[in-house]
Amino acid sequence: MSSSILQDRFGRSIDYVRLSVTDRCDLRCSYCMPKGFRGYQEPKDWLNFDEIERLLGIFVRLGTRRVRLTGGEPLLRRNLPELAGRLSRLPGLRDLSLSTNATQLGRHAVALRAAGVARINVSLDTLDRACMETITGRDSLQPILDGLMAGKAAGFDPIKINMVAMRGVNDDQIEAMAAFCIEQHFMLRLIEAMPMGSTGRNAQYMPLGDVRERLIETFGLVPQAAELGGGPARYMSTPDGQASIGFITPMSQHFCATCNRVRLSVDGTLYLCLGQEEKFAFGPMLRGGASDTELEAAIREAIERKPQQHDFTTQPDRIIRFMAQTGG
Repeated sequence: MSSSILQDRFGRSIDYVRLSVTDRCDLRCSYCMPKGFRGYQEPKDWLNFDEIERLLGIFVRLGTRRVRLTGGEPLLRRNLPELAGRLSRLPGLRDLSLSTNATQLGRHAVALRAAGVARINVSLDTLDRACMETITGRDSLQPILDGLMAGKAAGFDPIKINMVAMRGVNDDQIEAMAAFCIEQHFMLRLIEAMPMGSTGRNAQYMPLGDVRERLIETFGLVPQAAELGGGPARYMSTPDGQASIGFITPMSQHFCATCNRVRLSVDGTLYLCLGQEEKFAFGPMLRGGASDTELEAAIREAIERKPQQHDFTTQPDRIIRFMAQTGG
């Protein structure tokens, strides 16, 4: 099988797959999943570990170098360290990481680290217990903090904290989060809310330009030259270079021209863009007897469908699926 790099029709190299292993979550973050939502995929439609390993193996042979395990909350998927171990052994895969809300991380951190997960991103939007309950729908702050410290003890490095900045919700707590992350040697990444589904459109969007200026003034941040990971964050560092803060700005300053990723949902649907509807269903192919050659051709065909950019700014009502349905 060929090993050429996947490239879309706009010349972008696609080397990063975000793999959703479940669409379920134990939290109900206000910008991600609506309260009372029950429209989950049936477990019989989830890709099993053999199917995931086979499909991701072909992606890696075609040039994928980074895989991130996501959800929903990926740690709700039974035996996830087993899958992580199988993926980490794929020849050519350079980076296996995990996005989690950390409520379950205390029980799994050591096993995940041993399985080959190198880095974790943790969703944490506030250090205020009441605000966290408002955002997530439950009293979740302490389990998340406990999970974070378990991850730190297990040797994950770096640990990135993803904080969605929301006007009138947690925008007055950003400096406190930055100070916490600097103290704990975590890497803070501030994120603009995206209008995905009704939840995203109601997330009190705020651009990060003013926030960046606030943090420059408070912490003396300076531009960071080095790339940190394969994602879209633009980083600044403290004057001593010991801490970094990233800004992810899909709305105010989008990064579509350098997008290098696709998202594979729990049922094997490949989404080519968060802000468009282009997709390709691999589940029926995997369960219909498709050969590896046919799957490789389908992957190449799917990548050709990747749009040039999202339409969140011009058509914010277009995407009706929620973030948790796509994969984070």
